[in-house]
Amino acid sequence: MTLPVTALTAAICALLMIFLMFKVIGQRVRTETSFGAGNDPKMDLVRGCHSNLIENAPIAILLLALLEMADAHHWTLTGLAALFLIARVVHIYGMYQHFADKTLRLRQLGVMGSTLSILAMALWVIYLFVTVNLFN
Repeated sequence: MTLPVTALTAAICALLMIFLMFKVIGQRVRTETSFGAGNDPKMDLVRGCHSNLIENAPIAILLLALLEMADAHHWTLTGLAALFLIARVVHIYGMYQHFADKTLRLRQLGVMGSTLSILAMALWVIYLFVTVNLFN
C-alpha cells in the first residue's frame, strides 16, 4: 500500500462517518423529520457530530497524504493520525456528554486534539515547502 497511514485514517473516518450517519437516520425516523433539525435538540446533536467530522476529516486526510507522499517520518505521521482519530471520538462522546448536561471538557478536548493535529500537519507541509522547494 502506497499511503498506509492515510489509507487507515481515511478508512476509520469513513466508519465513523457511517456510524454517525446512521445516528442521524435513526433520529430522523424517530422524530419523523425529513429536513433540518425540526424542533428536536437531539437532532441538532446527531447532525452536529456528523457535520463536524465531515468538516474536519477531509483536510486532515489530505494533509496526511501530502506528508506521506513527501516521505515524512512514518511514526510521527502515525502519531498525528492517531491524535486526530482519538480526538474525533472524544469529541463525539463529549458532544453526547454536553447534551446530557454533563461536562463540556471532553468536547473541548476533542476540538483541541483535532485542531492541534491539523495545525501540526499544516505547519509541517509549509516547512517542507519552504525547506525543500524554496532552497533547492
